[in-house]
Amino acid sequence: MLENFSAIKVENPVDIIIRQVRALITSGQLAPGDRLPAERKMAERLGVSRSHVRDAIRKLEFYGILRTLPQSGTVVAGLGIAALEGLITDVLQLEERDFGSLVETRIMLELQCVKLAAERRTTDDLIEIERALGAYEEKTRSGGSAVEEDLLYHLAIADASKNSVLKSLMMIITPDIISQYVKYAICGDRADFKAHHEHVEILRYIREQDTVAVQKAMQRHLSDVAQFSKTLNGQN
Repeated sequence: MLENFSAIKVENPVDIIIRQVRALITSGQLAPGDRLPAERKMAERLGVSRSHVRDAIRKLEFYGILRTLPQSGTVVAGLGIAALEGLITDVLQLEERDFGSLVETRIMLELQCVKLAAERRTTDDLIEIERALGAYEEKTRSGGSAVEEDLLYHLAIADASKNSVLKSLMMIITPDIISQYVKYAICGDRADFKAHHEHVEILRYIREQDTVAVQKAMQRHLSDVAQFSKTLNGQN
């Protein structure tokens, strides 16, 4: 008799919000350029906390589905409905067995980004990377989670690569990798300290425009997440 029952999957409120956004887009009630209601009003209407609304918006921003514009609020990106629906489906349906492939892809992208950043970086790029590094250090010293600061550091490097496609791909895959890292509590004080040291080393090689050394440094930096993906997939 027991086999006749199916496991009940309790959905995350963030996924439910994303699904509602998709339904509004595909039905035409939300069109590219349309503005979403304020977070507070959405939270009240949906009966969830503002943090859930904020997390859903942030994830959709990472995937380029929404954009937050200064003094304009959060709007639907100017992509076709089919493309938006496909992206949102990917956001919701990514499974853990795909994690290893995500990590492999991220490593390839990061190595190319950091190589190009070392070749092409400007003084302004170095300032932005240093600013992101400082924000990461400040957050870890305060004892808070530096997940977002870590992502922004890597995106600053992607910016310095002067390759917008590489940066877009990074924005698509990196948030899910980081969320898995957080889910399994891989990050901690020691990991944060080690990551900061590696961030400093990578920045030094970018500044020196040493394309060989910076790729090796990035490879070392990503070795932990590569090993974690193998563990998650039951590999030794």
